[in-house]
Amino acid sequence: MTEAKPMSALRRRMIDDMTLRNLSPATQRSYLHAVTKFSRHFGCPPERLGLEDVRSFQVHLVSQGISWPGLNQIVCALRFFYGVTLDRAEIPERIVYARTPRKLPSILSADEVVRFLEAVPSLKTRVALTTAYAAGLRASEAVSLQVADIDSSRMVRQVRHGKGAKDRTVMLSAALLAILRSYWRLARPAGPPTETGPWGGKLRKCRAILRRRKSRRFARTTWWS
Repeated sequence: MTEAKPMSALRRRMIDDMTLRNLSPATQRSYLHAVTKFSRHFGCPPERLGLEDVRSFQVHLVSQGISWPGLNQIVCALRFFYGVTLDRAEIPERIVYARTPRKLPSILSADEVVRFLEAVPSLKTRVALTTAYAAGLRASEAVSLQVADIDSSRMVRQVRHGKGAKDRTVMLSAALLAILRSYWRLARPAGPPTETGPWGGKLRKCRAILRRRKSRRFARTTWWS
């Protein structure tokens, strides 16, 4: 059995910097992955790389067909790494963002939405997807729904720790409330409602359908892992 490699001081410092600024776990993983990818591209510790290396890396990513949002996410990570962790304030402002083209979204018709939801075989997943669609929720917000978040007297639903760790209130339609009540009667999960939520556990299929993202393996290097 191989022993795990000790974490480098630089990686530990970046994690501490992100934790102090209360960045979400997902953002922290994304930033660490971006810096690791950057250092592996040159085969060199990231603290030894400079602005020209960043530019060369951006050109490489564009040539590989990276999406503009994906490129900007890496820019955010590198700006944080240089500006905060390495305390090189002259570099971040010179790492340019890509202008993201704005496109009109593809909007499903009411019939298409109904056919899509009816095609989902799992009752739990179908109701969760219906809730996300009806209330305009993100994947994490839909799967983390708790019974206490539903206020039927005011016909609203509380979203806890949404994007940016912010709470907000969304409208709750009478039709959605009826669906949730029917599901609760049919498939009420075991355990206290405040612990299990209406779904009675994790909704991996729902999260995968909503996010449509493939899992990624985070590459590691001897100096960054």
